[in-house]
Amino acid sequence: MRLVYVPVIRALIAVDHGAPDQAITLLQPGASYDLGTPLSSAPGFFGILYSVYVRGLAYLAAHQGAEAARQFQTILDHRTTVASDPIGALARLQLGRALALTGDNAGARHAYEDFLAVWKDADEEIPILRQAKSEYSKLR
Repeated sequence: MRLVYVPVIRALIAVDHGAPDQAITLLQPGASYDLGTPLSSAPGFFGILYSVYVRGLAYLAAHQGAEAARQFQTILDHRTTVASDPIGALARLQLGRALALTGDNAGARHAYEDFLAVWKDADEEIPILRQAKSEYSKLR
């Protein structure tokens, strides 16, 4: 709780309040647990790799695209660990955003396409899907 869950919540609040550097700092003490499975969950349940995802969000907010991309790629490299957790799908979108920030438009397009393929049957009115489609169209 002290090294993973609480810092993730505090880091999300920091990102929401425009303090991404503080969020990154808050997540640092628990970094050695990033790939661990919390005792309260097992593969396929919520909560695994959230610190990595939130760190990626913080790097995005700090306009550090390469660092953000590394975090989201870590999630994608361990996609069987996150299984059906929403961050597995959302990491594709965030990777696209991070790569776009670095200027890698080809890589960003590929990541957006992966995200849109996963969400191909989703309700078109879901705000994040609409936003992703809009961002993707600007990369073409």
